[in-house]
Amino acid sequence: MSGWAVVAIVAIVVWGVVQMAKAKAGIISDEDGNETFVGKPEDANARIESEEMRRELKQLRDRLHVLERIATDNNTMDARERARISAEIEALRGTDETTLTDASDNGTPLPTSESNKEQSQ
Repeated sequence: MSGWAVVAIVAIVVWGVVQMAKAKAGIISDEDGNETFVGKPEDANARIESEEMRRELKQLRDRLHVLERIATDNNTMDARERARISAEIEALRGTDETTLTDASDNGTPLPTSESNKEQSQ
């Protein structure tokens, strides 16, 4: 047997070993030679579970984003200013006569018109 025959036999054996390893790993080749990972049946369950975990993680991140927005939006200066203006408007309408806040909004309630009348008498 010549040296080239030995090389050819070794090459064929190596090619066969590689093909068997690919088959065990779940890699298939189509007619054009493109390789695709198919996986094993056990991998399908793991893939489904992994996809479910990804969806759940995305939902949790969305929830966290909403909670962060709720926690920060009510504490901004704009939100406080809107709440103060809204309370003043309601107080001027006469629907909410419990307290008015000062323009500097230091948190001290101002007396309403009824309590001013009571204090003056």
